[in-house]
Amino acid sequence: MEARRGIIAMVVGIVLTAAVSVGLTSAAKAQQVALTATQSKALDAYNDALSRFKAILAERRRQVDAHEPLPNLPGQALYLARVDVMSTYKDLTDALPSRIGRPNKYEVPPAYFDADIEPLIDEYRSLFDVMEAPPANAQASTTPFKDVADLGIAIARAKGLDARQADPAGRISLGLFFAETNGKQNVGNGRSNTYIGSFQTGPSEDRNGRKRWQAIKPSMASLDPKLIARDDKEEARIGSLDHRLNHWTAVRDGLMNAHADLFAQIPEIVKTLPDPIDQMKFFELIQIIPTATRAALKSGNLLQSRVSDPTVMKYLRNNSIFAYGRADRARTSASVREILDAMWLFNQKFERAQAEFERVRTR
Repeated sequence: MEARRGIIAMVVGIVLTAAVSVGLTSAAKAQQVALTATQSKALDAYNDALSRFKAILAERRRQVDAHEPLPNLPGQALYLARVDVMSTYKDLTDALPSRIGRPNKYEVPPAYFDADIEPLIDEYRSLFDVMEAPPANAQASTTPFKDVADLGIAIARAKGLDARQADPAGRISLGLFFAETNGKQNVGNGRSNTYIGSFQTGPSEDRNGRKRWQAIKPSMASLDPKLIARDDKEEARIGSLDHRLNHWTAVRDGLMNAHADLFAQIPEIVKTLPDPIDQMKFFELIQIIPTATRAALKSGNLLQSRVSDPTVMKYLRNNSIFAYGRADRARTSASVREILDAMWLFNQKFERAQAEFERVRTR
């Protein structure tokens, strides 16, 4: 009797499983049939973009593992394929909100990113680590994060801030370092032949930063003689080589070129933007759209100041701001507050920078 009951239970289980399976399949087919033409087009576009992304990832991995020569700007095709995946996914979730899934480890809003493709982004980052490895003659530092924070604070002090007021400059400088290189020193650039080093500067930017540093260096000797001694050591170390190949001089010149003049206004900026992440985003905007950002600061109403120049909007999109999906790319203007909110791809980098700054201060 017990054996018979077991057989009956097994048969019933098989039938129920089959029924559930048929039901799920039918539901899936029904959903597919129920898709509108717009939804079907969006789904096809995303699937095509995902296939292309997988293909270029596989191609670069094969080339790297086989030690084959890589094409010029080997990261560009990868970058564009990744942008296309996120853009078509945002179009898909706009057309079919039910496709918005679970949160992802990269902290990208789920409407822009399917958490199931996290392994593909892991591989994407791994390949960029290979393609952007520091050149053989690069001069690394054993204290890269401390260097960035020390330089930022020292420059802010030279611009007239006291020790307490200058403290955010160290955190902001680390934020810029993570924004530009994910916190990796002396890196190359898989998408450009112009920008290299710990702050991803071009030759003219580095020269301009060096010139400005030399102008304020004498006044810094009394403020921080140890830092000036370190600077003399790094100058002797890099000698006549490209200063972007030395972590210390690359960071120093990058900060002096684009950001040092605004460090004197940090107390005012902190009042307007009390969130440390927003502060780092603001200074990253100085890197991306310097003229428009400075104009917004001068306007007296920073957060509501609007950007509408088509070229400036293009620069924002080229730096992952309003870059994904038709709706975002169609924007013709945005307030600074809207821009800061749209810089979500930087959030994780700035959180890491903030954590490193706290560790540096503790040590």
